[in-house]
Amino acid sequence: MDGININDKDLDVVSLRERVGMVFQKPNPFPKSIYDNISYGPKIHGKGETKSELDQIVENSLKKSALWEEVKDRLDEPGTSLSGGQQQRLCIARAISVNPEVILMDEPCSALDPIATAKIEELIDELKKTYTIVIVTHSMAQAVRVSQKTGFFLPRKVN
Repeated sequence: MDGININDKDLDVVSLRERVGMVFQKPNPFPKSIYDNISYGPKIHGKGETKSELDQIVENSLKKSALWEEVKDRLDEPGTSLSGGQQQRLCIARAISVNPEVILMDEPCSALDPIATAKIEELIDELKKTYTIVIVTHSMAQAVRVSQKTGFFLPRKVN
């Protein structure tokens, strides 16, 4: 990234984690409240020094992930209490709460039903206006729907 070798043993990995967000195939909310799932990253990276600043980061992240209207009155509930699609959007909100340069998504819709998949794809379409997003998917149809550039692997070769 920016000419920095991310495999360099002297690389500050904490700094890298702030610049790169990760969303996994299976939603993995922390065993914390919805609010704490989002505020965790900003807290450890020294963002949102006051409760009011953290509240704003949480609200903005949930709005950007199209989840705010569904959870705004239950931010103290566990993130694990949400549906699968909501949990995935919570994980996306958590990733964007530190305002990364790049969001990596590993099969972000593979564990979701078609309705939740459509919501995530709409969200990706919106987020790609602000963030660089790299998605790994086995669905060529999904790649066509959400990508601006597509690469694929053939045996022993990248095209």
